[in-house]
Amino acid sequence: MPSPDESRRATHLTTGLRVLRVDHVGLAVPDLDTAVAYWTDTFGMTCVHTETNPDQGVREAMLRAGDGETMLQLIAPLGPDSTIARFLDTRGPGLQQLAYTVADVVAAADTLRARGVRLLYDEPRTGTGGSLINFVHPKDAGGVLVELVQPPAPDRT
Repeated sequence: MPSPDESRRATHLTTGLRVLRVDHVGLAVPDLDTAVAYWTDTFGMTCVHTETNPDQGVREAMLRAGDGETMLQLIAPLGPDSTIARFLDTRGPGLQQLAYTVADVVAAADTLRARGVRLLYDEPRTGTGGSLINFVHPKDAGGVLVELVQPPAPDRT
């Protein structure tokens, strides 16, 4: 008979990966302002959020089409040593990631690791708007960089 801890872990691993929806599609761009202007002017998207994330070495913008929930994330490098700068140098601008909203990024990561999937970070990091994030290694996801996003807790003030 499993111990209570083993039972909790087994339950955690079977329920931990709760993908709620496609959160966003990320595009690597060399210039954020130019890209925002293109997507808003050409496709009528609305820029709903911009920020600089020095930990990730990027400036980013989140764009919405109509009243949909799935966002388009435009990601530009802050400097030549950022991951996005290296991505642009090797692959050029374009599709960089597919992100899913998850209920609990730690539980999702634990579940994936138990299934033999590699993640880029041992612990979640801070993402856009205070979210918690981690990434599935592209070699374990058919060549796609998959981001797991746990939205920030609602402000209760």
